[in-house]
Amino acid sequence: MDPSFFTMGMWSIGAGAIGAAALALLLANTDVFLPKPQKATLEYLEDIDLKTLEKEPMTFKAKALWENNGAVIMAVRRPGCFLCREEAADLSSLKPKLDELGIPLYAVVKEQVKTEVKDFQPYFKGEIFLDEKKKFYGPERRKMMFMGFVRLGVWYNFFRARSGGFSGNLEGEGFILGGVFVVGPGKQGILLEHREKEFGDKVNLVSVLEAARKIKPQTSTSEKK
Repeated sequence: MDPSFFTMGMWSIGAGAIGAAALALLLANTDVFLPKPQKATLEYLEDIDLKTLEKEPMTFKAKALWENNGAVIMAVRRPGCFLCREEAADLSSLKPKLDELGIPLYAVVKEQVKTEVKDFQPYFKGEIFLDEKKKFYGPERRKMMFMGFVRLGVWYNFFRARSGGFSGNLEGEGFILGGVFVVGPGKQGILLEHREKEFGDKVNLVSVLEAARKIKPQTSTSEKK
């Protein structure tokens, strides 16, 4: 066999492999293969069962969170994640303005692992509840697996959070993507629904405030009279 023919064949295989890898990397950094979010309805959110984090937890329907004054709610992907802690701190920076509007700030987590929720609380200035059935992460749960680690946007988010002084750990489930909701009282509906598309994809704080300012507090029957 001609050695040059063999060398050319190996070069072609190598070039093809490099080209395939480059194409895969390119596609991984587009939204083509990202899981598409299914928007939640108000009725879906209202019927979610949540639990308090006390020693003797109380179960209640999620609609109690926004029934009277509306609410801003963060569905936390993983409390120990430094990216989630960064977003929690960002949302908490809005707390003074939300308080002025009379709108509470809440978070839901999908599990309790060791002291993860307790360790998350310094970053989040609102009450936290447990969503055991992971309904706030639906109606169709979306996961980002190892593809997340080849996305340039994710690495940028890593660098941003680390530069901001945030740290974390690897405890708990962290592949099911989270989000942020702004919900009006009564039947006003969902005013903002941000679904995390990749690790560290934070909600726009200006959009949160704009949605919060659209909230119309419920007028009680006695006040109407």
